[in-house]
Amino acid sequence: MQRSTRIAVAGATGRVGRPVAEILESRGHDVVPISRSQGVDVITGEGLDKALTGVETIIDVSTGPTPDEQAATEFFTTATRNLQEAGERAGARRLVVVSIIGIDRFTGGYNAAKVAQERAALAGPIPARIVRAAQFHEFVEQLMQWGTQGDVSYVWPMRTQLVSAPTVAEALVELATASDAEFEAAETTEVAGPREERLVDAVRLLAERRGHGLRVEEQSDPSYPDMELYDSGAALPGPGAKLAGPTFEEWLDAMVPAGRA
Repeated sequence: MQRSTRIAVAGATGRVGRPVAEILESRGHDVVPISRSQGVDVITGEGLDKALTGVETIIDVSTGPTPDEQAATEFFTTATRNLQEAGERAGARRLVVVSIIGIDRFTGGYNAAKVAQERAALAGPIPARIVRAAQFHEFVEQLMQWGTQGDVSYVWPMRTQLVSAPTVAEALVELATASDAEFEAAETTEVAGPREERLVDAVRLLAERRGHGLRVEEQSDPSYPDMELYDSGAALPGPGAKLAGPTFEEWLDAMVPAGRA
């Protein structure tokens, strides 16, 4: 039987943080939610020492407030440094950080900020491990909205293996609560959905299911230097990745059944 431990979740109110906390609680762990709504700020450090008292493991699924590279880098490196330092003072033994598949192949933007976060985590005093995830099912609607102009939604030409946030949460919990040998096995692991999909196909399926009447088209952004990498498969998982369902269509069937907008 797995030993119950006190585990802090930074970003506990977010898309991945909520299912992480729910899974941990369902397995009998003492979950400490870390978020501004709980009076704990990973940037200023307010309330952090108190929150981490008695914590053995920290799972960081916090997200930056902006895609701007400089601002996101400042957010992630500051938050990671504060979690590492406060965690060391509290006697924490592990830090698990969620990241994004393929970011080491890209040169700028939010991906570069996440690379900086990974480096900060691995350089800190608490042993850290990284779980890189594919794009989330739950993010597709936001991408559709961002690209909508009139009755057309323009999306990046991107190959990916879309994965659900709860599936990523499960992978994070498994690593955070693994044996010492399993935890130490690799600095970086990957989790993705069960099959390769094009982003445009997922957005078209979502638009149809929502009844928006949108035409969905792929469109490259020449101002973004890494755009071709998305189309060439740089965001796809490697051969050692953990692949788990549901597929995007299966997830959508559960969230928005056919014929119901």
